[in-house]
Amino acid sequence: MIPIVTPAEMVAVDAAAPESLDVLIGRAAGAVARAAYGMLGGAYGRVVNVIAGPGNNGNDGRVAAELLRRRGIRVREFAASDCPHELPPADLVIDAAFGTGFHGTWTAPEIGDAAVLAVDIPTGVDALTGCADTGVLPADRTVTFQALKPGLLFGAGARLAGDVDVVDIGLDVSAADQHLVEASDVAGWWPARAVDAHKWRAAVRIVAGSPGMTGAAALCAAAAARAGAGLVKLSVPGTEAAVREEVVQQLVGETGWADDVLADISRFGALVVGPGIGRAEGTVADVRTVIADATVPVVVDGDALFATAWDADGAAPLFENRGVGTVLTPHDGEYSLLTGALPDADRIAATRTLARDLGCTVLLKGPATVVADADGSVLVVAHGDQRLATAGTGDVLAGMIGAALAAGAPAVRAAAAAAWLHADTARSGPAEGILAGDLIEALPMALAGIR
Repeated sequence: MIPIVTPAEMVAVDAAAPESLDVLIGRAAGAVARAAYGMLGGAYGRVVNVIAGPGNNGNDGRVAAELLRRRGIRVREFAASDCPHELPPADLVIDAAFGTGFHGTWTAPEIGDAAVLAVDIPTGVDALTGCADTGVLPADRTVTFQALKPGLLFGAGARLAGDVDVVDIGLDVSAADQHLVEASDVAGWWPARAVDAHKWRAAVRIVAGSPGMTGAAALCAAAAARAGAGLVKLSVPGTEAAVREEVVQQLVGETGWADDVLADISRFGALVVGPGIGRAEGTVADVRTVIADATVPVVVDGDALFATAWDADGAAPLFENRGVGTVLTPHDGEYSLLTGALPDADRIAATRTLARDLGCTVLLKGPATVVADADGSVLVVAHGDQRLATAGTGDVLAGMIGAALAAGAPAVRAAAAAAWLHADTARSGPAEGILAGDLIEALPMALAGIR
């Protein structure tokens, strides 16, 4: 995992550093100079423009400029406060104007076709939220120090930062309680089936779909099976779905089905409820009953999120007596059902607050997915892309989380690992034309890849 720290936390980390400021600037500048040299592909005939501000970010740029001169590169320096509207031609521009502490607006100069290297974060990007005005220089590469900043992962910042290198300059970020998930983490977290396993180990119970809306149920069930569930039992209230032969179906009534589902729930490792299940009054009552009374970990997805919020007291009382893991998987609209408002620009704080208030694990979907536990710990998955922006992929994710929970993974790791694997599966396919069902068929190879 890669630590993520807020600008305020980074100020405290800097203040606690045992080395002098000059030493830290020297290390940071060395990293910037090495990155610049790599982008230039050598020194002969190369020209670099450095935009340097008044603070430490500017000092990093100025020292890096001197290091590049020593390598034989022609370097021009420009003060951020009176930078010309247009810079003279160069091979590379180093943006060391302001960095993570900047507030306000800044309009970058015209730079022609030069490549851009940002120091810590592109100037003008909010380091907490990733929000940015139109005057930011899009970086081809960003060198950031010791830890990621949220603004490099969210909003416009994720696009404007380009490729991001996290460089160790000797600061202590071990107290960070938010981290970016990497492939090696998923490999360690995703449960492996024991050699003596049988089908009832890691069995998943699913209640999803409704008459005329059975596709979500079929996708969720198939995903759970492909993700490692030993057995998948599916109920679509009031009907059946066209599913693989390996999925066991139990017909239940369109309403009044809660008791049927709970009758043998102890045989299962996890319950997934909600994809495509609808929002009828009777359905809402059954959903609330199975969530409250299920003795196994539960994934609350789709329309089940509506059901949890459909109470004068809100969703919290429904979860307060559950002694096992509960994962909620809202997108922004479903988040607003639970809280009354869309998530703030600070998506980490928004997810963390909801997880704490409900006493659950919350997975807030987005280009960068945030998973927060009730204890305040946060995992971020920034592995996905536009290939997941198609109907049904959320149903696939719900089934995958259910499989990981059923196999014994803790809720926060089950959710984060499933989100990463979900994204990685999409990345294995072409840039366009991926459907939710394609993810399911590709899951075994994606699982093999992390092993």
